[in-house]
Amino acid sequence: MHRLIEPLEKTTHLQWIVYILFYFCWGLVMNWIGQELEIAKFTYWWQVITTYVLYMVPISILLRPYPVFTQYAYGLIAMGLLEFGGYALQTSYIYPDNILERWFGPHVFALCMTLFFAWYFTLGNYVVNRIFVPLIDKTEKNN
Repeated sequence: MHRLIEPLEKTTHLQWIVYILFYFCWGLVMNWIGQELEIAKFTYWWQVITTYVLYMVPISILLRPYPVFTQYAYGLIAMGLLEFGGYALQTSYIYPDNILERWFGPHVFALCMTLFFAWYFTLGNYVVNRIFVPLIDKTEKNN
């Protein structure tokens, strides 16, 4: 068990802050895009915090040590549970006749969302690393 959560323990406070800020902003933007394109949206704005910050940030950090496709494979499981749970509990709203339903049919919406959002962990880790490394360089130069 200790080995499983080791990446969480090794993450510095500054890394946590970068992850939280990045994923929170990313969640707000994606929820806005989902509404503007009338694909899907959270029922409540604060779900960005519970989903992107409290759920996705720790998973992203846990997956960080793994290769890209392993991150994606585990991301499929994590996002599959999240997507199906959100629609089953009706905490997410799917716009009727949205573009995904028109392209792929009405019965595969959650699958489409899972396949898309599973890449978030890999992409999130990449972007946070690109933000974090220059911050570390500046911090070390100031000390």
